[in-house]
Amino acid sequence: MADITASMVKELREMTGAGMMECKKALVEAEGDLDKAVDVLRTRGLAAVAKKAGRATNEGTVMAIVSDDAKTGAVVELNCETDFVGMNDKFKAYAEKIANAAMAAKPADLDALKAADAEGETVEAVVTDAIHTLGENIQLARFAVVEGGAVSSYIHGGGKIGVLVQFDVEGVDPASDGFKQYGRDVAMQVAAAAPVAATRDSVDPAIVEHEKSIYMAQAAESGKPEAIQEKMAVGRLEKFFKESTLTEQAYVKNPDQTVAEYTAEVAKNLGGEIKIVDFKRFVLGE
Repeated sequence: MADITASMVKELREMTGAGMMECKKALVEAEGDLDKAVDVLRTRGLAAVAKKAGRATNEGTVMAIVSDDAKTGAVVELNCETDFVGMNDKFKAYAEKIANAAMAAKPADLDALKAADAEGETVEAVVTDAIHTLGENIQLARFAVVEGGAVSSYIHGGGKIGVLVQFDVEGVDPASDGFKQYGRDVAMQVAAAAPVAATRDSVDPAIVEHEKSIYMAQAAESGKPEAIQEKMAVGRLEKFFKESTLTEQAYVKNPDQTVAEYTAEVAKNLGGEIKIVDFKRFVLGE
């Protein structure tokens, strides 16, 4: 039996575009002969992937899912060539399968996710199968896994935006209908209002400094005394926090409430405590 090296597998993969495991199996069958291995892959229809590998993948779907106990969530972006395929139920099923694999494996990076198990095959094999079945170049773009506390999800526009929101809860069952509705509402808020952070304390300091510098420059143009300029800048920064941080935003379903006030109301009704911790917001192609 020929010694199949990693470099041989890599070379065959570059030649054909087929998955790593498929390339290794083909090389074993071809006893290390690259040309014969290409023929093996062509016979199986796997080398056809190479013809599609250069095509642009500007469409696709974002899939966000949460575990049954609502304590773990995953969001993935799977890209394809056309909106027609991106909205296809089979394509979305592939994306959901990959999201489930991500949620189970909690991989460190995209390469680790591609090697993760997805119902008895690797995620990379799932993507390859999608390419053959749907006839387009398909690429796994990114993913995120959120674990701990309670997690809620929301998908907007049939997969154009996917959101996960993480909460700290005490005395509240994350799997209860009341919390699920609340969590979906907050995730919908993230999709619609695009906050920059969950709370003002979690806003990147660089963003705060950038915003403040702009407001200071604007205030300076007013020609007013420096003390007044400082107050003007601080006031505008305060407005930025209220418009751009999730907990301080006006709740989209009831603008008379902030999201924090809505959260407090729900927590009281459910007999516990709820705190919004973080969120992930994926926009297709962003």
